Amino acid sequence: SADVQTAAMLNLPRPKLDGEKPTIRNAPATEELKAFVQELAKRAERLKTNRVDPSVDNMLKITGEGRKAALDLRLVRPRAVDHPDSKVNLALREILGIWQETRNQRLTQMVFCDLSTPKVEGRGFSAYQDLKAKLVSSGVPSNEVAFIQDHETDAAKASLFRDVRAGKVRILFGSTQKMGAGTNAQTLLVALHHLDAPWRPADIEQREGRILRQGNTNGVVKIFRYVTEGSFDAYMWQTLETKAKF
Repeated sequence: SADVQTAAMLNLPRPKLDGEKPTIRNAPATEELKAFVQELAKRAERLKTNRVDPSVDNMLKITGEGRKAALDLRLVRPRAVDHPDSKVNLALREILGIWQETRNQRLTQMVFCDLSTPKVEGRGFSAYQDLKAKLVSSGVPSNEVAFIQDHETDAAKASLFRDVRAGKVRILFGSTQKMGAGTNAQTLLVALHHLDAPWRPADIEQREGRILRQGNTNGVVKIFRYVTEGSFDAYMWQTLETKAKF
C-alpha cells in the first residue's frame, strides 16, 4: 500500500502562485528611519577612515542594526513611534484580511521572520509579539496564532503541524531555520508572508517551499514580501535577486 500511495502522491499538482510572482508591499521610510540610516552610513565610513576597535563598532553590528531598523525602528530605538504604515502594520492588514476572507474554509497562513524572534528577544520589543497582540485585539482568537519557537521538541512540532493542517492554528510564525525542511503543514496554506529578507537565495526557496508544495489543497496561493523603502531591506532583496540570477 505504501507504493500505491507514492504513485498517487507523484501526480499531485503544486499550487500556482497568484500573479506568478510574490506581491511586494512597500512601507514608506519615515524621517526617523532616514536619519538612522544616515547615522549607520557615517559609522560605516568611520570604520574605513579611522581605526575603530571592533568591540566598539564593526560592520556586522552596523548591518545587524540596519536590518532590525528595516523591520521595525522600535528594535533599535525603543521609544520610536508605531507608524500605521510600517511593515508590521502592512502585514497585519494583509494577514487579517485573508484570515477573515477564508474563515469558512479555515485556511492558514505562515509568517517568516528571522529577526526579533520571541525567545531571543523576550526583553523589549518583538515583532512577533507585536503582531500577535494586534491580531488578537482585532478579533483573531489567541489559540489560532502560534509561534514555532514555543514548540521545541519533535513531538510538539508534529502536533503543531497537525493543528495547522487541520486549520485549528491558522496563523503560524517562525524563522527560516525553525520552519524549514520537515515542516509539513501545507494542506490549507493559502498565504506566506516574508516580514524580513533572509540572508541567502536558498533561504527564500526554503521558506517558499513550505507553501508551494504537493499536498496543498489550494489551487492558487499568495506570497507577500514586505519592504521598508530606503532601508537595508530594499538592499537585501535586491542582492538576493541578483544572487539568485547567478
